[in-house]
Amino acid sequence: MIAFVRGTVASTGLDSAVLDVGGVGMLVQCTPGTIAELRHGEQAQVATSLVVREDSMTLYGFADDDARDTFELAQTASGVGPKVAQAIIAVLGAEGLRQAVAHEDLAALTKVPGIGRKGAQRIVLELKDRIGAAALVSRTAAAAPAAPPSEDDWRAQVHGALVGLGWSAREAETAVAAVSPTAEAQAESAKGVDVGELLRAALRSLSKA
Repeated sequence: MIAFVRGTVASTGLDSAVLDVGGVGMLVQCTPGTIAELRHGEQAQVATSLVVREDSMTLYGFADDDARDTFELAQTASGVGPKVAQAIIAVLGAEGLRQAVAHEDLAALTKVPGIGRKGAQRIVLELKDRIGAAALVSRTAAAAPAAPPSEDDWRAQVHGALVGLGWSAREAETAVAAVSPTAEAQAESAKGVDVGELLRAALRSLSKA
């Protein structure tokens, strides 16, 4: 198992990042929240999980060990593959999944793209006795915050991340419009636009829809 990858951020995309590790570019599939914390040219470390299939080997990256461990645990539930498990971490987070399973909150689970009511019931049934064992750990050191993106940049990043998580283009556009006032307020502040926070706000707006 590759527990983590540490290196220079060579590039980032909507759902992946490339870290230069000793001259080797490691492609890591990441949640939007994790990508938002990476800055091109800076050193970064991400907790990772290697998923091996007959025709591929995919490395998934997370901000900390807790998210990585929960991602792996989620896949032990019937019908939950790595893509859905990653969406769970992106939408609910590790603690959010624990709370949803502990309280049998099917509504929270069905907010995740790819999970219907029956799938949510299976997740609760199969994980309830195990998910509490996942220990909370400190977040790993993250890279310095990225430079504030332009208005077009944040809109494209949030829209693309939502579509990548399974929302339709129209739903993504509605969510982007919903968080525009927040983005405008951020742009006027000293810290500038925070794409990670805008994405979380967009996800919350979709969950309430």
